[in-house]
Amino acid sequence: MKLDGAGLTCAQVYEAAYDGARVTIGSPDRARASWATAQGLTGLVYGRSTGVGANRDIALKAPGLDLLRSHVCGAGPPIEPARARAMLVVRLNQLMAGGSGIDPAVLPVLADAINGGYTPPIQTYGAIGTGDLPALAAAALCLLGELPWHHEPRASPIAGSPPLFPLTSDDALPFISSGAATLADAAIACHRLRLLLDAAIDVAATSFTAVDASAEPLSAAVQEARPHPGQAAVAARLRGLLTRAQPIRVQDPYGFRAFAQVHGAAMDALERATATVETDLNAATENPLISGTLAWHNGNFHGAPVALALDQVRAALVQTAQLSAARLATLMDPAYTGRHAFLADRPGASGALIIEYVAQDALAELRHLATPVTTGTAVISRGAEDHASFATQAARHALRCLEPLEIVLACEHSAAARALRPPAPDRPLTADLNASRQFLSRPRPT
Repeated sequence: MKLDGAGLTCAQVYEAAYDGARVTIGSPDRARASWATAQGLTGLVYGRSTGVGANRDIALKAPGLDLLRSHVCGAGPPIEPARARAMLVVRLNQLMAGGSGIDPAVLPVLADAINGGYTPPIQTYGAIGTGDLPALAAAALCLLGELPWHHEPRASPIAGSPPLFPLTSDDALPFISSGAATLADAAIACHRLRLLLDAAIDVAATSFTAVDASAEPLSAAVQEARPHPGQAAVAARLRGLLTRAQPIRVQDPYGFRAFAQVHGAAMDALERATATVETDLNAATENPLISGTLAWHNGNFHGAPVALALDQVRAALVQTAQLSAARLATLMDPAYTGRHAFLADRPGASGALIIEYVAQDALAELRHLATPVTTGTAVISRGAEDHASFATQAARHALRCLEPLEIVLACEHSAAARALRPPAPDRPLTADLNASRQFLSRPRPT
């Protein structure tokens, strides 16, 4: 894929991180123009001729390399190489957008690192949504040869030694002034959540069929009366999956009757979050921003838009998972399935009863992860930095939502599939759940 600072998507970040997609770089003209401007700057320029944070008013000579060394500080478990690779992809694309003032000769070196399977050692904790300084500083020290790269050879690894580049003091802050690691996590989460929410519609179709739920709430007339785009799209897709005429009940439980409304709202929230993340994937988040003939000091590094969007997504996931758990409860009810309670093979047997426990456990985890991060803040650096978005935590929690959401949906699918088969005797159900999780992960038409 070509990185040009303009067209990077969440799906492409995922492909480069996990699927082996190789990157190339487009024209470096915008990066070259900001670098040329930066060479002529005079006076105090934040991070180039001054300290950072509360030291912003202190003039310093060539502070950059010390800045990099002092900012490598993380804690907790290392993040997987794919996420570190995604961070490099995002930062390279942002640098292609121009505005950083960094030496453009570093751009192909970063591309070589990505394509060769080289990633910096990054730990989980160290950012609060105002720039991923420790993670990017670690990458910079890898380029300088002061930290070892982690290496996982890819299909066509680059030849020779690990990628190195002699970053100068003036390149230091321009390299790390970004939330690229946060955006990488957000992009991966948005892409994978889209696949999972699409699969949830197939799960719901199986449940509709298993209990002969009414398709009347999905009718085009109902959607046109309240034209939310996600709701309409979900209803249309589900209508297309219901291949036999559904009997009409006066009212089904909300898990069926309000599925398009609730799941559609989650799809809309994810659409907004994806658009927000993709804006920042292709944005100049630099501080200072080198534009025209000047250095513009600013707050483009702040992650408030991403944090707010991901808070909404995580809340929406809880609602769609709650309806999945509600449909699961309906599948256990003889009044809707015409079968023994819990889809057992005889009265009094447990059947699929335990699946509800698994689903509620996973649902509790989702509720915990949905706690908004944007209600908190932090004041650091002697008050010079007096607000934090915690977008980093919002993205991390969005990634953590994937597993419990998948488990809730797998529980529903496992029960619905069981309801469409002949009654089975009591037996372990772990394999059933694993098969349903495989169903959720299979490719689907876009």
